[in-house]
Amino acid sequence: MAEPRISVQVVTGGHPFVTDAFFAVFDSIDNITWTSADTPSTGYDVVVFYDMPGLKFTGGNPPVDLPAPTAEHIQVLNDLQDAGTGLVFMHHAIASWPKWEGFADLVGGRFHYQPATLRGVEYPDSGYVFDVEHTIEVIDAAHPICAGLGSSFTLTDELYCCPVFEDEVIPLMRTTFATDDPKNFFSADLAIRGQRNSNENWTHPAGSNLVAWVKKAKHAPLAYIQFGDGPVTYIDPMFRKVIANAISWTASAQARAWASS
Repeated sequence: MAEPRISVQVVTGGHPFVTDAFFAVFDSIDNITWTSADTPSTGYDVVVFYDMPGLKFTGGNPPVDLPAPTAEHIQVLNDLQDAGTGLVFMHHAIASWPKWEGFADLVGGRFHYQPATLRGVEYPDSGYVFDVEHTIEVIDAAHPICAGLGSSFTLTDELYCCPVFEDEVIPLMRTTFATDDPKNFFSADLAIRGQRNSNENWTHPAGSNLVAWVKKAKHAPLAYIQFGDGPVTYIDPMFRKVIANAISWTASAQARAWASS
């Protein structure tokens, strides 16, 4: 008898993306049935977050409004964790809900479009750099998300310079790109003010080179995968393998048992 398919909700609200190319990633995964939504809901085996709520870009000054999540939205996220639903956060989802520190606690870090305080520390806006061909080293080859990746692989993708709570997550992959040097990145604040790919008068503390991790979220297994900026990455077979592995692992009884232990 065939294994039942994993039911997946793919959440994509709040950030532009190349729709057909992105959704083709999920069409390529054999053992899932998926549907898309702007906001998360319960009732699925896995919810994949490729959204970025909590930011409304204005094109003016200030360049972005930062609304807080509603009580209903927070309740859905809590319900998903209580139910042991698999949670996979991708790429820009780490920038979500900057007005709510609980979201950074959930995911394991935060990308800042504006200077902000996080856990009592003052941070400048975060850094980004597009279209970097970089090498990713696999830290935990025995983890199911790393299955079939070998000891390292390359991707062309966007990279971030932002705070990550490294002591609270289990690292899976690190980039060899020099994330500790802010000169390698551009200011997110300047970008949304119309100065794209500029780091004029901008600096940032050394960024983490951690690009994939897992952690426990109440009863839910959670994975964060930094990969996934655009079509060049979407079609990469190693990227697709990582996403397929992350969905399969977070849906598994073993992952739920680990999260609840």
